Amino acid sequence: MFAKEKLDYSAIQLPDRVEMNANNSVKAAEAHLEFMRKRHSVRDFVPTPVPQAVIDAAIKAAGSAPSGANHQPWHFVAISSADVKHQIRLAAEEEEKKFYAGGAGDEWIKALEPIGTDASKPHLDLAPWLIIIFAQRWGEFADGTRYKNYYVPESVGIATGFLISALHHAGLTCLTHTPNPMKFLNRLLGRPASEKPVMILAVGHPAPEATVPSVAKMKKPLDQIMSVFD
Repeated sequence: MFAKEKLDYSAIQLPDRVEMNANNSVKAAEAHLEFMRKRHSVRDFVPTPVPQAVIDAAIKAAGSAPSGANHQPWHFVAISSADVKHQIRLAAEEEEKKFYAGGAGDEWIKALEPIGTDASKPHLDLAPWLIIIFAQRWGEFADGTRYKNYYVPESVGIATGFLISALHHAGLTCLTHTPNPMKFLNRLLGRPASEKPVMILAVGHPAPEATVPSVAKMKKPLDQIMSVFD
């Protein structure tokens, strides 16, 4: 962690390690691939409760992500309150109405057509949990003086990936939602100006009739997303 007083570098023995031979490593990587292929972004949720212990563990996993200078520049707000979720829905839909009314531009709207989205966001009410992800642009010591955080978008992006993976591992589904702008979240949730809301995750169990857009299963092949120099 980061402190105002000088901290000297100190090394400790690697506390944990996972070791596999080459054959088992390939099998583990392929098994993980198949598991992650079962992850889908779903807009249709059932109100089945999800224990907070699951959310706690998933956010702890997110908090274990690497970050610039180990500053861990993130904060996660987990919400199950129906009233707070509804306030977020109303505020988000106000921004989304502007977005779909022309604020986004024709090209962006056209890009979203195969996804089938619009300004209505009922999942923000229906999902048993919303997790709001904040990026901490700077930190503050106890005396109020600021310190700089480094590689904030990259660090928060990695932590968010950890979080989504952990939720999937727990048998849950989630939907990423990014109304623009999102400053209303600071006001509603009492977060400081140093934090920028970057994403709303709706989290829960998918409804029996849940659907996904067919285009969501169209993933780029490996040769389009990977280059190898051996």
